[in-house]
This record gives sequence, C-alpha cells and structure tokens, in this order.
Amino acid sequence: MSDRRTAVITGSTSGIGLGIAQRFAEEGMNVVLNGLSSPDEAEAARRAVDDRGDGKVIFHGADMTKPAEIADLIATAEKQFGGVDILVNNAGIQHVAKIEAFPAEKWDAIIAINLTSAFHTIRAAVPGMKARGSGRIINIASAHGLIASPFKAAYVAAKHGIVGLTKTIALETAEDGITVNAICPGYVQTPLVDGQIADTAKARGMSEEEVKNDVILKAQPTKEFVTVEEIADYALFLSSDAGRSITGAALAMDGGWTAQ
Repeated sequence: MSDRRTAVITGSTSGIGLGIAQRFAEEGMNVVLNGLSSPDEAEAARRAVDDRGDGKVIFHGADMTKPAEIADLIATAEKQFGGVDILVNNAGIQHVAKIEAFPAEKWDAIIAINLTSAFHTIRAAVPGMKARGSGRIINIASAHGLIASPFKAAYVAAKHGIVGLTKTIALETAEDGITVNAICPGYVQTPLVDGQIADTAKARGMSEEEVKNDVILKAQPTKEFVTVEEIADYALFLSSDAGRSITGAALAMDGGWTAQ
C-alpha cells in the first residue's frame, strides 16, 4: 500500500474539477478522475493531470446518476490505492429557465448529479475513512448554496442541499478524524458558466456580454470571476493538516457576493 494520499474527484475532466486534480497531483497525490467523457477526452484529461506530479492518475467513467457505478468508483479507488483519503464532490450540471417552463427531467437530472451523487460517494467512502481514522471530504457547492437567484430552481435547491449534507456528515464524523466542508464559489468562468451565460441571455432577452457584465459580475463586488486556481488552492488547504479544525463549514469564495 502506498504512503501517498489518494484523491477521488467527481466531474474532473474539465473546469474546477480538473483544476483541483492538477493541483493535488502537483502535491504528489494519486488522483482518480471522473466524468462523462469520450475515451480520447478522458485520456487527454488524465495526461493533463499525470504530467503535474509523480503520483498515479486513473480515470473512472462512473455516471453520477447511477448509484451502482458511483459505488464502483469508490471501490476501484480503494482497491487500486488502498483507500480514499480525499473525496471532492464536484460533478454538476445546470439549466436556466422560469419555473413554469422548467423541464421536469432537467430538475431530476440536476438533483441527481449535483446533490444525490454526493450522498452516494460519501456513503461509500466514509467507512474506509473511519477505519483509517482520517479523511477529507470537500463538496463544491456554490454561492447559490447560500442565496438564490431566479431561473435556477433545481441548481439552487441542489446546492442548498449540498450545504445541509455537508453539515450533517461533519457532525456525524467529527470524532473520526474526518472533516467535511463545502466551498461556495461565486461565478467562475468554466464551460458550465459559459453555458449559463448563454441560457440566461436567452431567458432574459439579453446579449451574452450584457449578461456577463450586468447580471453575473454585477453580483460580485470585486467585478472579477473567481479563478479555478484559487478554488484548487483552497481545496488543497482544506485537505492539509492546517485545515483539520475546519469542519461543517460552508465557505464563501465569491468576491463579496454573499456579504451584501
């Protein structure tokens, strides 16, 4: 069994998840990537992470809507590396629409991927963490886990749920050497947010540039996007010994958005 720590990161073939995976690899960790990607896309992401460090990087294509596949993701990490030291729940999708036009199937998919998948990964990973007396669980929530915006019923509900799940599991594992925290970023310019910009423009009858400047960055007093690198560094801190007394927290990283 390797002395290296092992991190499982869902939704990690692009955006925030990929950035966290690369940062963890730079620290010498083994990394298990996950995402719904083509074989070529998955291998490109794996190489992009593998090039950052000397740990081992593997890819697992678990569908975050399928509990059996999620269980296999954690089981594979445990079999391959001897355990899951760090679990980052990052997988997420988005849809923007008025409630009366919000497709029921989009609600179901967002709740499944953004919220329920985290229940399944945590449920599978905690027994091993308890047995080893240590573990770090980091849930990538959102400023929308703390406040709401119109046209995002499913996303806001899921992210509020992630914050509640974080607090509950933190209390359950407080004496087991495990910390559980939620990072709540403001807007980060990732492929997911680029899609939100386009959808919001359509929903509100605005141009995409108007949405970016007058809707999205208007909410953040810094008038700047949060960067993937900043979130990755925060996740690394929470994974370190220095973060061992931080648990059950919903940590805003939003340029002052939720301070208003």
